[in-house]
Amino acid sequence: MEIFYPVAALAALTFAVLFLTAFVRFRAAFAGRVKGRDFRYGESRDVPGDVSIPNRNLMNLLETPLLFYVVCVALFATRTVDAAALMLAWIYVALRFAHTAVHLTYNNVFHRLLVFAAGNLVLIAIWVRFIWQLR
Repeated sequence: MEIFYPVAALAALTFAVLFLTAFVRFRAAFAGRVKGRDFRYGESRDVPGDVSIPNRNLMNLLETPLLFYVVCVALFATRTVDAAALMLAWIYVALRFAHTAVHLTYNNVFHRLLVFAAGNLVLIAIWVRFIWQLR
């Protein structure tokens, strides 16, 4: 069951960024910085960067992390959760938190890329271990 703790932590981060996205958008709308039409087809080029970044981070949290959720459920269903899988899961979640922290604060693209790539390598490792255990 412990595999669901990192899953819950990542889900909590995703919900936090979801609420932040709404907060930032409404604040910008009330300040007259954006209009409803700016979001009609996603985000138009008229949306200021500080308003679009939380939404972009939310999209990141809904893309490759889907593969994390799937493999965690698969590990649980096949009863192959072990200490190494738990460690890798927590490392992946920590890297997702780090990616979000960089993205939503000083947003250095190189630093963001490093933690994003590291997280993806950890995710690949989780999948490789899982597939290897199925043999």
